[in-house]
Amino acid sequence: MHTSEHKTPLVRLAKREHMNPGAQWAIRIAAILLALVVGGLVIWISGSNPIAGYKTIVVGSLGKTSAFRQTVKNFIPLLGTALAIAPCFKMRFWNIGAEGQITAGAMCATYFALYWADKLPQVPLLIVMFVAGAIGGGIWALIPAFFKARWGTNETLFTLMMNYIVIGFVKYLQGGPWEKMPRGSQQIAQFDSNACLPKVGGVYCGWIIVLILVGVMFWYMKYTKQGYEIAVVGESENTARYAGMNVPFIIMRTMFLSGAISGVVGFMLASGANNTLYDGVAAGVGFTAITVAWLAQLNPFAMVGISAILAILEKGADSLQTEMQVPASISDIITGVLLFFMLGCEFFINYRLIFAGSGKKQDNKKEVGA
Repeated sequence: MHTSEHKTPLVRLAKREHMNPGAQWAIRIAAILLALVVGGLVIWISGSNPIAGYKTIVVGSLGKTSAFRQTVKNFIPLLGTALAIAPCFKMRFWNIGAEGQITAGAMCATYFALYWADKLPQVPLLIVMFVAGAIGGGIWALIPAFFKARWGTNETLFTLMMNYIVIGFVKYLQGGPWEKMPRGSQQIAQFDSNACLPKVGGVYCGWIIVLILVGVMFWYMKYTKQGYEIAVVGESENTARYAGMNVPFIIMRTMFLSGAISGVVGFMLASGANNTLYDGVAAGVGFTAITVAWLAQLNPFAMVGISAILAILEKGADSLQTEMQVPASISDIITGVLLFFMLGCEFFINYRLIFAGSGKKQDNKKEVGA
């Protein structure tokens, strides 16, 4: 007769039932402090003073008017794109295509900037460009949403693929129909002043647009019927269908909204930040915004603070490189360390480690792995 012994694993994971807000914030603050310590070690290993390094980052991003304005310029697309992808992620639709949707919106807005600047006054032209950017980004996002809703395709791969298609098309425009004269530059001409967003406080007015969007998206996701439908579909598509919801339509509507907001970000980058279009107009913000949305737990107001922190780090890293001769890779490592610790702390907020011999039988509940 064979007997099997139940072997208790050395470490197990269990879902936390509840953690009070004070403990959650204590973990987050501890994570940030640890990240600063590890980042300081990286600066020290590179041959620089960690305290001086962090001071350079803060002063380099906030200490001067010009630096502060550049930080705000970094903040605008990051927050706007995080707001864009939040509804999709709430619905469990993994939209990794914000980079392409930004580019598509910028491309559509650029058409009117190049060919309508002499036909319309500034305000109507900017409104047309805004709408064109929203429609362009929305349609580009609607394509993978339709395939997902109709045939159940993998949205992660589909949206990622769509990025490279539209970026490649913009490259074609740069060296083809839209290339500025004389030929050979592989560049699109700078926009006429008529097609450029006005500045408010020394920075293009996109910062006003994204801050307005924060309130709008919070209201939309929390208090509207559409926001409720998004949450239900995210929890269970079967439950949504049982409740009589048109799940395919909700998926496509939400993705169009997400792409439209990303397209508006593209319009702002082309018309406000760069005053032209090029294939790298999104500059990776579509991927970084995913981290912002997850760290904020899809809360639009939390996204403001996290976007600000990353914008400060991005601008401060440039100052670290130029003023202290720290390699650019070191700046990237410091940013990566901070993101790693901030993401990692969410794990300990949601799960706990159970070690063998703890003697707590109740910990066997809701185990998620061995």
